[in-house]
Amino acid sequence: MRLPIAISAILVVSLGLNAPVMPQPPIQVAQTPAFTSSTFEQFKINYRLWRQQRISNYSYEFTRSCNCLPKATELVIIQVRNGVTTSITSKETGKPVDAQLFQKYNTIPKLFNIIRNALIRKAANLTVQYDPRIGYPTQINIDYDSRIADDEIFFTIKNLQQIK
Repeated sequence: MRLPIAISAILVVSLGLNAPVMPQPPIQVAQTPAFTSSTFEQFKINYRLWRQQRISNYSYEFTRSCNCLPKATELVIIQVRNGVTTSITSKETGKPVDAQLFQKYNTIPKLFNIIRNALIRKAANLTVQYDPRIGYPTQINIDYDSRIADDEIFFTIKNLQQIK
């Protein structure tokens, strides 16, 4: 009874010794790093352009797409006076919305901070489009970690108007 087991063991060991060893390269996940020189240069140029405008009274339409509360993704109009947010209203109803849901995004400088933070955190993917005339971001798409589902955020900023 022990003989068949011993023969099997010898065969397995001998097959293992004769198997060719082929080194396998480590598997790499392709990622588009957020911190590229062109992304950083675009950020610096447009942030400088925005600051040169010295616009402190303005309004803009803002929408966010994310895995978050539906109320946090509605299209809103944000109004800023002297650099401070004075109102956030629903584009659809004209009624005030919960300002806490938009606190991180309620001025153009805060949106630039979101981009800067994504660069510092070395987000897996960062795509930003800027207004060519005055430099504010018009679209921001961030995926902080490509291995995590539902951490992506997408912002659209449009119809920025200076208020007198």
